[in-house]
Amino acid sequence: MSEIIDLLFGQYKTYETTDVVLEIIAVIFGFLSVWYSKQNKIWVFPTGMISTAIFVYLLVKWELLGDMMINAYYFIMSIYGWYIWTYKSDGEHETPITRTTLKEKKLSVLIFITTLIFVYAVYTYFEKWTSWTAYVDTITTAIFFVGMWLMAKRKIENWIYWIIGDIISTPLYFYKGFTFSSFQYLIFTFIAVFGYITWKKNLNKNLLIL
Repeated sequence: MSEIIDLLFGQYKTYETTDVVLEIIAVIFGFLSVWYSKQNKIWVFPTGMISTAIFVYLLVKWELLGDMMINAYYFIMSIYGWYIWTYKSDGEHETPITRTTLKEKKLSVLIFITTLIFVYAVYTYFEKWTSWTAYVDTITTAIFFVGMWLMAKRKIENWIYWIIGDIISTPLYFYKGFTFSSFQYLIFTFIAVFGYITWKKNLNKNLLIL
């Protein structure tokens, strides 16, 4: 039993207690954010901002640039998403759940490619191509950037990107030594699947009303 515990949490022996506590708090608020997103509740953004702000601090300290940029981007997009979700174009109705248009699909591809180039440039500048995880980070960063942008615009396809990114991140974070975060992404995967199902029901319901 002790060997399993050491395998899962042994790396935390070298971490400061404050950092471990902060990671746990960030994970908890991350859970809340994804859960509220599944429920299509506006609280997805304030809880997400708390989680990402903490992770930005930790990831800068741990020198994980790709992960830090993801969370910094999440924080900024949370502000944008908070505005979009509460914006009432007709003065009465908030932005509904919709599918992506052809233009938005093209923009998603553009965001993905641009993110790949940007992260590659940052990693090259700071000479961070020291492990295979850096290459995976580049891909997951691009995936999550598109997913967050689509979620901010309340597009149902955002869940597809979250599911793919979470599946990749679960073993990646465990390999990096961040067990709590790895568990977080594992649970995120299941929540994202149910989130897609819930949003699809909501979308179909709105279409029937129309």
